[in-house]
Amino acid sequence: MGSSVRDGHTPKVVLVTGASRFFGGNAVAHLASDPAVERIIAVDARMPSRELLRRMGRAEFIRADIRNPLIRKVIDANEVDTVVHPAVLSRPPASGGRAAMKDFNVLGTMQLFAACQKAPSVRRVVVRSSSAVYGCSAKDPAKFTEEMSARTPPRGGFARDMVAVEGFVRGLARRRPDISAAILRLPPIVGPRLAGRGMQYFRSPVTPTILGRDPRLQLLHEEDAIAALAHAASNAPGGTFNVAGDGALTLSQAIRRAGRIALPVPYAAFRTVGRSLMGQVMREFTVEQIDYFHFGCGLDTTRMRTELGFQPRWTTVQAFDDFVGGAALRPVIDPRWIDAAETRLLGLVGAGAGASNE
Repeated sequence: MGSSVRDGHTPKVVLVTGASRFFGGNAVAHLASDPAVERIIAVDARMPSRELLRRMGRAEFIRADIRNPLIRKVIDANEVDTVVHPAVLSRPPASGGRAAMKDFNVLGTMQLFAACQKAPSVRRVVVRSSSAVYGCSAKDPAKFTEEMSARTPPRGGFARDMVAVEGFVRGLARRRPDISAAILRLPPIVGPRLAGRGMQYFRSPVTPTILGRDPRLQLLHEEDAIAALAHAASNAPGGTFNVAGDGALTLSQAIRRAGRIALPVPYAAFRTVGRSLMGQVMREFTVEQIDYFHFGCGLDTTRMRTELGFQPRWTTVQAFDDFVGGAALRPVIDPRWIDAAETRLLGLVGAGAGASNE
């Protein structure tokens, strides 16, 4: 996708999907605070919470399902010029399971983009994707650039859905070269308000890890994820962008910062031991999460800064620490005690080495 098509586009009427969910609702609230945007149309099949509606301010909520062809009427009637699509399910819903998840992620996006393609007013589309499209394997590079593809085809349903969604975006860009179609690939997102989500792994006092592996994690703070979507709505050229906090954190460092105790186990026993220690949390783990805590995933964010013009406020370490504080994780072992013990141990080793050299 070329990055020169409609880069000068200034959004006037922005439609945001998934307005009742965390990312959609908060992206609406963020855009509503921007006086340069004349109207914000928030859509979802279900009503947002009263608190979320309050925070959306001047945005207009329309109850509509993106899987229904009537979404075209919403776009046409309001002369929408910018569509932000953060509404993707990362795990199967309680009712409907994997089939319902795929229906929403894949068929919903297909229907939405069919409406965008036919709407002459649309000039920019921003889609929330995931670093899960790169898969996770022992063959992975230290950092994936946007041109790279998965070394091993992704196994999880969410990752496969995101690969399909990205294909729809590229197809839309080919058929409507006057539209700036931007894909934001986000890593695992953490923060105090998302403390009940994927990083629940760190809630267990004893945290199982895979023997012989210490994957590097790269994360994004929840507020940076929302800010990136809003920034892209106003500024994104066409193309694909890795969006992540600077730096990385090994799993062992993360466990220590959370004040947990690591329990290395063979990969074959990881789920079994995890279920006995963590119960429901491990039972709800997706394939993507298992692979992530096995291999990790690093992202090259050069294009994010140079072409998208976005810089996250939180580094990976700062985002993780804010999550730990917001999740109110009571440390089993105070990380400061570990640091002090390591310092003392290094001092003793240094003194011993000095004595032996005399």
